[in-house]
Amino acid sequence: MTEQRDPETQPQTLPEAPAETLAETLTVSRGSLIVGGSDLAFREMLHNLLAFSVRLEQIRGRFAAHIGLTGPQYTILITIRQLQALGDVGVGRVAEHLALTPTFVTTETKKLVKLGVLEKQPDPQDLRRVKLRVTPLGEARLRDLAPVQREINDQLFEPVTPENFQVLHDLAAELRHSAERALLLSDYLSRDEEKSA
Repeated sequence: MTEQRDPETQPQTLPEAPAETLAETLTVSRGSLIVGGSDLAFREMLHNLLAFSVRLEQIRGRFAAHIGLTGPQYTILITIRQLQALGDVGVGRVAEHLALTPTFVTTETKKLVKLGVLEKQPDPQDLRRVKLRVTPLGEARLRDLAPVQREINDQLFEPVTPENFQVLHDLAAELRHSAERALLLSDYLSRDEEKSA
């Protein structure tokens, strides 16, 4: 006797969406980002990147708190230390390196000077500008943080291998530049919509 099943309890196979509908809902059109006609894998990657960026911000905040700074202050301080090994560092250079506004960097560097971890010196080439340099106190705090940074960063980037590090390094730089272009495009399209409204 053949077992009879209630049709209402049977697994239902969802009808496939028409190709036209899928095309209309795609969030990308580059062939390299579409798998099997779908952008699902792309969106999964994007959500993972967003989640990673959130955790990165949280970890930065903990690094900063370890030496008595805010997240942005810590980032600015460690960036100045990195850049000063290559030459003089001004507000504009820091702002460009971190994709921040010069006004914001100026405000935060004033706070860092008051905390004694950063110093400003007049630029002899242009008295309207100042040169930024990490003070001995700032260097000492960053040295105290280094062992914690090493342990946490080793865990954070555990999946990175010698084989894929260079790929990740180069891709991160390329994505930063493409993000800048995408932001400009977004602003342009927004203005265009406002004009046509």
